[in-house]
Amino acid sequence: MQLSDFPVTHVEHSRLSQVNFDKLGFGTIFSDHMFSMDYEDSAWRNPRIHPYQALALEPGVAMLHYGQTVFDGYKAFRGLDGDARVFRPDMNARRLHNSCRRLCIPVMEIDELSEIMINATRELIRLDHEWVPSGWGQSLYIRPLIIGTESTLEVRAASSYRFMIMTSPVGSYFGDLQKGVSLRVEDRYTRAASSGGLGEAKTAANYAASLLPGSESRAQGFDQVLWLDGNEHRYVEEVGAMNIFFKIGGKVVTPPLGGSILPGVVRDSALTLLDDWGLPTEERRIAIDEVIAAFRSGVLEEVFGAGTAAVICPVASIGYRDEVFHVPAKPPGELTQRLYDELTGIQYGKLEDRHCWNLRVPLPP
Repeated sequence: MQLSDFPVTHVEHSRLSQVNFDKLGFGTIFSDHMFSMDYEDSAWRNPRIHPYQALALEPGVAMLHYGQTVFDGYKAFRGLDGDARVFRPDMNARRLHNSCRRLCIPVMEIDELSEIMINATRELIRLDHEWVPSGWGQSLYIRPLIIGTESTLEVRAASSYRFMIMTSPVGSYFGDLQKGVSLRVEDRYTRAASSGGLGEAKTAANYAASLLPGSESRAQGFDQVLWLDGNEHRYVEEVGAMNIFFKIGGKVVTPPLGGSILPGVVRDSALTLLDDWGLPTEERRIAIDEVIAAFRSGVLEEVFGAGTAAVICPVASIGYRDEVFHVPAKPPGELTQRLYDELTGIQYGKLEDRHCWNLRVPLPP
């Protein structure tokens, strides 16, 4: 689908003047335009770009009652040369495609979905190019969203859907890299079933399950939850907003994708870079007892998270039961910093994009 296939309705008055780019939060401000497309009569139709606006939905829509909602998230960065770079949108299209299949949402062929997402993203960035922040650590967050819009109380998949893409100028998710984040191991609640559940789909239910444990963690002085598996509450899975990595005895270990862990785009990128550098890595199950033993024996060197919102984020401490274990390396550790510098360097056009991860969008001067 070409850009000419997207009719565009422009805003009458931009809201850009209301934005303080020196005080960006995360996802609280939305750009002037959005993309929409509808599924009706067994076909996706009517792709369009129009002003960002509220939705008119009936109270009986399937999304509100039965959770037929999937979404994704990726970023555009204003490079040092003034052009925007969208980081690996093709991977986000594949992940959204898989999420749709798991939630029984009619899905386009992956190539068609990817083309529509990329073309819509490119056009939104061109239209709202002044919304793309220029500060280091800032970006334009891009959120595709698909919801069931049929009004019915039958427990079944909806017959109509709305596909939307909105954008939001954002700052850093966790703030100060020199501080790192603190995690609390959750050994009571479950984020997702270990197999056959929704863990690998990016859907609202996974995040709803995380809200209470996340609130309890913050009340205890921690930043995020470190999730364990849903069967035994024994094996490390992921953090609330990112995948998790441990550097133990010179080797980088991260839990494997097995149906309950979100297949992170930055996770994949970090593993690719570590392989480029010839550093030993393992994707395997890692018990929380092994992590604690590594803390106690002094062989745990660094802990960091990887995610679209956070990029690479150092972990300063982990709380487990009645103890808090502090990572020996002062945040950020050497490897954590190297990964952060490499990834952000690629995203902002400071370093060579050897793997062709960026979709480059020329912007007006």
